[in-house]
Amino acid sequence: MTEAGRERSERHSPERVAERLVADRKVRAVAQAGSFGTEFQWAGSVPTFVTFERGLLSAHSDARAGVIVERFPFEQLEAWRDWDAARAEAPLALLATSRVLYDPTGHYGRIQRTLWNLSASQRAAHRAELLLGAQDALSAARAAHTGAGHGVQEQLLALADARDIALTRLYPALLTWVHLWPEFEIRLPHAWRASAGLRFPKAVNHLESLYAFGGEPEARRVLLATRGLGLVEQERRARAAFQAGYYDGAVRYLRDETARTHREDLQRWLNLTPARREKLGTLMGVTRSPLGPAALNIVQELLEAVREGE
Repeated sequence: MTEAGRERSERHSPERVAERLVADRKVRAVAQAGSFGTEFQWAGSVPTFVTFERGLLSAHSDARAGVIVERFPFEQLEAWRDWDAARAEAPLALLATSRVLYDPTGHYGRIQRTLWNLSASQRAAHRAELLLGAQDALSAARAAHTGAGHGVQEQLLALADARDIALTRLYPALLTWVHLWPEFEIRLPHAWRASAGLRFPKAVNHLESLYAFGGEPEARRVLLATRGLGLVEQERRARAAFQAGYYDGAVRYLRDETARTHREDLQRWLNLTPARREKLGTLMGVTRSPLGPAALNIVQELLEAVREGE
């Protein structure tokens, strides 16, 4: 590496980024999130910081030189000290699991203490809200993607929506039983097995059936299918997980990223070229996964398992 290259690398190192954030007078709180810098760090860990800053009108994410900064307005740091306000709009898991680096007002620490000291009744109420939201989203997916006249594209969209409901609403709801907060790294399937698999086998089995994991062979197939679909960054991150042995993590990540970035392709499925359909089908797992009403039925069963803590 040249001297200039070393200087650039040092300038964008996580340590230097943290120093600059703390020194910035607009920044009123800084925390580090994710597994980078912890005992659970691995080759795919991404340095991630959370900041609250004066003068911001809305939250946004910056990614530069392999470092992510999640930025929030300072006003939210004050507002989210209240549990009712936080549960309505805050990224609860991100706030709960981050490590505070700079907090002169003490507000960040207060938010974390609130999140980690919720009473059983507060957690039950939060779980009920998440379950209600999941049921509403499930009903909307059934109305949009099932019934007479619906074809292949609706079956694929139902699968995409089923996974989204399971991951963003039902998995967090499941963890309220044990007062844990979810992580959303590529290693997520391995994390939910470790945190919930033994305690809640029915729920985790339903969650896994939506993704149709297949270990190393399926991960290899899915990685190859990314070529030519504009998933360059996603393929790079998934390959790091593959090389570390997190095969199901790579598959989960690429299935969800495909649904997120190529929803328009799913909507016009019959107009795609056969080659593009084949690649997207491999990424989504269409020959292995439940489609259409079957996927939504699994979500209903998962919802009931979460409600009962099974």
